[in-house]
Amino acid sequence: MSRRDSLELLVLSAIWGVSFLLIKMAGVSFPPSWVALLRLFFGAIVLWIALWLRKRPLPPKHLLGPLLFVALLNNAIPFTLIAWGERTIPSNMAAVLNATATLWVLVFVFLFGHDHLGRRAAAGVVLGFGGVAMVVSAGQGSGPVQWLGIALVAFGAISYAIATSTAKARFKGVDPLGLATAQLTLAFLLMLPAAAFGPKPAAVTPQSLLAISLLGIFGTGIAYLFYYGLLARISSIQVQSVTYVLPVWGLLWGALAGEPVGIVSVLGVAVVLAGLVLLRGGSQPRR
Repeated sequence: MSRRDSLELLVLSAIWGVSFLLIKMAGVSFPPSWVALLRLFFGAIVLWIALWLRKRPLPPKHLLGPLLFVALLNNAIPFTLIAWGERTIPSNMAAVLNATATLWVLVFVFLFGHDHLGRRAAAGVVLGFGGVAMVVSAGQGSGPVQWLGIALVAFGAISYAIATSTAKARFKGVDPLGLATAQLTLAFLLMLPAAAFGPKPAAVTPQSLLAISLLGIFGTGIAYLFYYGLLARISSIQVQSVTYVLPVWGLLWGALAGEPVGIVSVLGVAVVLAGLVLLRGGSQPRR
C-alpha cells in the first residue's frame, strides 16, 4: 500500500469519525428525518458531479428493486436512526455502536450458512460486543443515557450489516460510482415523504446548517469518492481497516467537543478494536 493510499485511509477514517459529531450538531435544529434527507441531498450532489465528470454509467434498470432495498437499509433507515439515537446519547458512543456493523455482518453470514465461524472469529465477535457493553455502561455512569437511543443506533448498525450482505450478493460487476450515486439518490427520494409529513426544522442556527452541509458533502459524498477510489487501488480487506479506527476517532472528536470520556470507555474501545482485529481472517469460507 502506497503512502498516498495510507494517507487517504487516514483521511477517510477521520471524516467518517467526525460524522457522528456533525450529526449531533445538526440534530440541534433538524429532526432525524431532515438530518437524513439533507445529508443525502448534499452527498448525492457531490456524486452526480463526479459521475458526470468521469462519464461513468448508472446501474441497469433491472436492478432497481435491489437498489431500492439497499438504499433503504444502507442509507435512509440508518441515517435516520443514528440521528434519532444521538438525541439522547453522546456522539462517541454512537461511533462505537456503529462499529458493530462489521460484527453483525459476520453473525448474519454465519447464521445463514455461508461461512463457518472459526474460534478466532467467534472470539472476535464476543470481544467486540463485550467492548461495546463496556462503553455503554461507562456512558450510563457519566450521565443520563436513554436505552432507546442506544437501541436506535444499534438497529442502524444492524441495518448497515444487512445492506452490506445484500449488496455483495446482488451488485457484482456494477460500476461503484454509479451504484453509490443511484443509491443516495433513491434514498433521498425515499426520505422525502417522511420529511414532508413529519416534524419540521425549528430555529435553524448557522452552526447546525454548517454541520449538515459538511456531513453531506464530506461525510457522505466525498467520503464515498475516497472509499471507491481506494477500492480501485487496494484490496477490500485493506479498505475495511477504516472500521477499526472509527471508534478511536469517535472518542477523539467527542472529547474535543466536550463529551465525557472515561477510562472505561477507552478500555472498551480497545476491546472493540481487539475483536475487530481478530475477525480478519477469522472466518473460514466454505468451498
